Amino acid sequence: MNTSNELPSTNHPTTSAEPNVDFKKISSPIKKNEKGRFVGKRQKLMIVNLYKAKKQQQPGMKHKELMASISADSGIGMRKVIQTISEYKNTGECKSPNKTKIRPTIIDKIDDFNKNAIRQKIHGFWFRNEIPTTKKIVQAINDDPDLPNLPSTSLWRVLKELNFEFTKRNRNSALTERADLVVWRQKYIEDIRRYRDEGRTIYFLDETWVNAGECSSKVWIDTSVKSHTDAFLKGLTTGPKNPSGKGKRLIVVHIGSADGFVEGGLLCFESKKNTADYHDEMNGDTFYEWFCGVLPRLKDNCVIVMDNASYHSVKKDPVPTTTWKKEDIQNWLKSKGVVLDKPMIKFRLLDMVNEIRPRHDKYVIDEETLKVNKLVLRLPPYHCELNPIELAWSVVKNHVKQNNTSFKLNDVRTLLNEGVQKVTSKMWANFVSHTIKEEDKFYDIDIISDRMMNDEDHIMTITGDTSSDFSDE
Repeated sequence: MNTSNELPSTNHPTTSAEPNVDFKKISSPIKKNEKGRFVGKRQKLMIVNLYKAKKQQQPGMKHKELMASISADSGIGMRKVIQTISEYKNTGECKSPNKTKIRPTIIDKIDDFNKNAIRQKIHGFWFRNEIPTTKKIVQAINDDPDLPNLPSTSLWRVLKELNFEFTKRNRNSALTERADLVVWRQKYIEDIRRYRDEGRTIYFLDETWVNAGECSSKVWIDTSVKSHTDAFLKGLTTGPKNPSGKGKRLIVVHIGSADGFVEGGLLCFESKKNTADYHDEMNGDTFYEWFCGVLPRLKDNCVIVMDNASYHSVKKDPVPTTTWKKEDIQNWLKSKGVVLDKPMIKFRLLDMVNEIRPRHDKYVIDEETLKVNKLVLRLPPYHCELNPIELAWSVVKNHVKQNNTSFKLNDVRTLLNEGVQKVTSKMWANFVSHTIKEEDKFYDIDIISDRMMNDEDHIMTITGDTSSDFSDE
């Protein structure tokens, strides 16, 4: 009997009966990366390491074979392997993929014309002495075949984007526009009316875009032609050529008045960014250079109407906001001659900024215009129907769509210039006349809605009972 504390030995000699195991045969197959799944930074580094190792071991291997071998060993698609190697050669590093998928919102899916049509629907209720509610608006929009169907939740997002708000008055609910927007619109209409009465020429400018694949959305086709062979035997065609996609894009800027487009005022350049919003292509420097070149072509003492795009509104002297550091706000106030004789909290400093803001809140474009005895007037947000150049753009784009057969950017540029020439001074005069009617309609609707929402007797006449609730929420 072994009384020692030592454990018994477990070393046994290897017997000849133990089988020889081929681990290559029993190893699990390489797991392929799922289609559409992001390839992370670690996977990219693995691809690069495999590439370096195989390149060193087999320097004579052809590039295509090398990519296929890496794809087989890593389980990652060959296309992604090629992209990763190319990225590494160009940048010298492997970056993590952007896992945030940018999905268009309901605001992005609805264009400016449809947004304005929705605004017109709501104002139509006021004209009929009805208080618009969500149910009524949704029904009116969905009954219009030219407008997209919107559920209530999506409508609320669109209405907020258009600066509408749900207001309650005397236990009655109604959808109204934000107070500051109504005030802006009222002042704009009063100002432009005054300038017209003074006999000043009113110019309107705006930007738009044209795609190389621009074409008519609907055409007549022969449904009896079933195939290319059938068309060939009958001496026919299979139909018009379709663009493969939207293609490259032209950014266009122009300015015009009731006398027509300003001669020499067209700016047209190729888009370099693949973004949904064409406004991303323009910047303050590009617009400033074009605008200063156009100013001498305009009549003296004229008024130039434009929207509130960021490149239209570059500040000459940036005014402090809540994002500024406290020290920077203090320095800005001191530079304007304000004496700070005691310690102050940041919000008190910003309050002082607001007191003198009107004297310093100036735009670069406005100041350049004043130097040559001209004036800038800005449209209220989301009111492109008050800009007659939008109607001119529709004529230009329609010409491009009707005549675009090659879908090449240079040909589209030529069609664009032809379309601009098609917009005559008589057409421009009609566009301006239509816009004046829209101004009058907006001005009247603000008065009607104000009376309905603030005149208790009028509300009782409409509802028959002040206790009724017009909201469907």
